[in-house]
Amino acid sequence: MASWLPETLYETVGQGPAPSKDYYQLLVTRSQIIFRWWKISLRSEYRSARPGESKDTHEDFLDDSHLQVQIALVFGRRTLDYVFNLCKGKFDFLERLSDSLLLHIIAYLDLEDVARLSLTSRRFAKLCKSDVLWEQIVQSACGTITPDMRTLAEDMGWRQMFFTNKLQLQRQLRKRRQRQGSQQQGHILAQLVLQAY
Repeated sequence: MASWLPETLYETVGQGPAPSKDYYQLLVTRSQIIFRWWKISLRSEYRSARPGESKDTHEDFLDDSHLQVQIALVFGRRTLDYVFNLCKGKFDFLERLSDSLLLHIIAYLDLEDVARLSLTSRRFAKLCKSDVLWEQIVQSACGTITPDMRTLAEDMGWRQMFFTNKLQLQRQLRKRRQRQGSQQQGHILAQLVLQAY
């Protein structure tokens, strides 16, 4: 399973706690924790300071309390906990699957489970609200999607279409057909006027 993992497991950047303007980067690879910093200051003692870098293996990082404190100060406790889990080999393989594969899996969930899944992370919230997913859900609920339904869904969104009641959808489809009919009549009249001249 570890062969599924990319070389870079996690990367984030940030600014030091106020009033600092220092820049920091945290990079977790399969074998190392890399912490980089760049002191940005108007004070004369830091003007000539060069960017720095600290590298630890995963095992060494688990014992390096100084680096742990630095990461917690800059990126927060949650990031530190996440990096600890990565160093201990606790990977979230589900988060590492492609969007298309996850959308295919999510389409099999009950609607309650889709709603719950959307609360777990920003990525899952985006996927659970995507038109690609809701198109699959509407397709499985309706069986057949007419071209008029597809056009309406593309205008209003597949998710909105799913939750709109049937009578409202029929009314909107009827209005769309009427508008298209009047537009077509206008085009025909314009062509007739042009042909008359």
